[in-house]
Amino acid sequence: MIPIRDTLPSRRFPVVTVALIVINLLAFLFQGYLQTQPPLLNDGIAWQNEGLAPPGFDADAYRTHRLSGGNPSLYPISAGNYLITQYALIPAELLRGEDLPPTIQIPLWLTVFTSMFLHGGLMHLLGNMLYLWIFGDNVEDAMGPIRFLAFYLLCGVAATLAQIAVDPGSAIPLIGASGAIAGVLAAYFMLFPYARVLTLIPIFFFLRLIPVPAVFLLGFWFLLQVISGAGSLDSGGGVAWFAHIGGFVAGALLVFLLRRRGVPVTLWRSLRRGRS
Repeated sequence: MIPIRDTLPSRRFPVVTVALIVINLLAFLFQGYLQTQPPLLNDGIAWQNEGLAPPGFDADAYRTHRLSGGNPSLYPISAGNYLITQYALIPAELLRGEDLPPTIQIPLWLTVFTSMFLHGGLMHLLGNMLYLWIFGDNVEDAMGPIRFLAFYLLCGVAATLAQIAVDPGSAIPLIGASGAIAGVLAAYFMLFPYARVLTLIPIFFFLRLIPVPAVFLLGFWFLLQVISGAGSLDSGGGVAWFAHIGGFVAGALLVFLLRRRGVPVTLWRSLRRGRS
């Protein structure tokens, strides 16, 4: 199911939502530019000495590097992946408090935030930005710009911590806005559960646009993350499912603290009425 748009207009221009989308797009364009630049060399021995696989290591590129007489302790890495290795969140680095090559000129803990603005590919970026565009404006409306920005970043931090808790020794870079956006989805789920979301749904061999209540669409999305996360515990994989789960749970809780005064948490109110 692919959401296209919701039917709930926002009362104010979503300045933070738009700014976040623009920043993510500009960061991705810069990543694309770097991919056109010559490869760089990174120190693989420093990672191996810590018992970790060097991020971005390409065996074929390393073989070519060695055949040309290159330093065996170094390995070639694309300039784009070099940037990711610097500014992504790498659990093993953060927990050890050791900035392995390529190092950065900012405190290592800030990669919790810089990693939110890097993406692994065009579809990764577009999918995240679509969800942020559809659901972010109404959540920002319900919180106000400053609180919404704090909410977004806090959900991103919670998402990262959740993924680290599951795989603390990983040297795989964590990147993407999806953890923070999962928090936005949770806030929308709690605040506007009965809003309709026009959704592209495959039915047999056809695609249909169907208005779906947000409570079902986003509830189904969260259920998929939980199922996929449980499956990844044995099989691994390249998607940080527990970041999505952690971001969503954080968003569902933080919405109580950061919504504007007088804005009801509609789903919670409905559940309480159902119990009485």
